[in-house]
Amino acid sequence: MNNVHPEAKIGANVTIEPFATVHKDVVVGDGTWIGANVVLMNGTRIGKNCKIYPGAVIGGEPQDLKFEGEYSTAEVGDNTVIREYVTINRGTAASGKLRTIVGSNTLVMSYVHIAHDCCIGSNVIMAGYAGLAGEVEIGDWAILGGGALAHQFVRIGEHSMISGGAKIGKDIPPYVLVGHEPLAYGGVNVIGLRRRGYTAAQMEKIHDVYRILYQSKLNVTQACEEIDKLPACPERDVILNFVRSSKRGIIKANVSAEVEDKA
Repeated sequence: MNNVHPEAKIGANVTIEPFATVHKDVVVGDGTWIGANVVLMNGTRIGKNCKIYPGAVIGGEPQDLKFEGEYSTAEVGDNTVIREYVTINRGTAASGKLRTIVGSNTLVMSYVHIAHDCCIGSNVIMAGYAGLAGEVEIGDWAILGGGALAHQFVRIGEHSMISGGAKIGKDIPPYVLVGHEPLAYGGVNVIGLRRRGYTAAQMEKIHDVYRILYQSKLNVTQACEEIDKLPACPERDVILNFVRSSKRGIIKANVSAEVEDKA
């Protein structure tokens, strides 16, 4: 048996396994499967065709002392898989967003924690035991290795790949590989970009940007000025906009790394 509030909005062809609990202010999209012992708390919004595995808790109150009981939500997009014992907290008024978002076609593996006001893009993979503090942003197609931990307010760029056990205290620009201790830039995510249809010409443009940013020995402001002189392209602009809008600063290069791989 399960405990589903009669006023919860449950879509067509939804399966709710025994001992799951669905609170009153919950919306579940068509075709979603909810495993045993899942708890969907007030403010939870689940998209279509999701899979939520046993023990996950979504929509819990923020673990933030600034939270004063304000109405907020935790929202999950379509076709997303949430594995065992994942916790996703609702948003707060402090951020002005009042919502935590996990995008579509995303895989959140076992024991991941997503704190208040985080914004996770689509097609993201978060491996087991990864943890996000409040108001972390992750771009589309990013991959976080197992046990990676992100400080509050950190941003992680699209198509980036981060090693397991990483301690993320600075922003990670788009399209990069990140590893080492302390965490550092390790080159362009060539394999990932190839898999997603990026051409050799596009990847070479990305390499051109990062050669200036990480190999020229210019400071970030000077490097951005030089990057601005490169021929305009979407990839250049994505990186420039990310770096220039960073409030925490971006990760540094690994001084002991060998020359990055060529596209």
